Amino acid sequence: MYSFTSRIRFSEVDTHLNLTLGSVIDYFQDCSTFHSEAVGMNIARLSAMKRAWILSSWQIVPVRFPKLGEKVTISTWPYDFHGFFGYRNFTMTGEDGECLVYANSIWIYMDTETGRPVKVDQEQEACFRIEEKFPMEYADRKIRMPEETEERESFQVAKHHLDINHHVNNAQYIKMAEEYLPEGFALKEMQTEYKKAAMLHDVIVPRVAREDGRLTVALTDAGGRPYAVVVFQEKQ
Repeated sequence: MYSFTSRIRFSEVDTHLNLTLGSVIDYFQDCSTFHSEAVGMNIARLSAMKRAWILSSWQIVPVRFPKLGEKVTISTWPYDFHGFFGYRNFTMTGEDGECLVYANSIWIYMDTETGRPVKVDQEQEACFRIEEKFPMEYADRKIRMPEETEERESFQVAKHHLDINHHVNNAQYIKMAEEYLPEGFALKEMQTEYKKAAMLHDVIVPRVAREDGRLTVALTDAGGRPYAVVVFQEKQ
């Protein structure tokens, strides 16, 4: 397990002084990056190997969002490798050990030269020690799209959406999708399935559906092919 501590900053909270979902994802992404750095499998080394870990899906469950000024510990650990998939849990806990947010994530090990998935090699398995998976109800990686959706106004990918790979950052898709949440929506769980990478100046067409306490946002290209699909489950 790899952990680091932090304190919730003003720049990370919403109008109610609660940590935002987007900031939670930023913390989790940073934690996995720090973990890779700590075990010697940093970005530069992966780049030299022509390999990369690409996020396939998120499942994030907030018990409660910490408030401005709270001290938190963010932790992550892998719990399985299978074929070209890697499985990783995350938690955010308070000073007293209270679990504030927990998550599951599924990653794909890629050959960056061919753009194809490759089997996780022994070097990766040696660096990342497998630990017991977090006790939670695990959702399927694939998200079912509702048959009927409402198309919303399209927009272009801007520079601030991009990461070091010149793709839209994983967290940015969720931040885009959050724009369509109704006021007062109490989040129980969020799931995201990533389909393909959006690039600078690509046009994103949001397609939104609400059914049975779920708000689904498909962020698609002009032809309706999704870059990412995000589902927000509401507390009942």
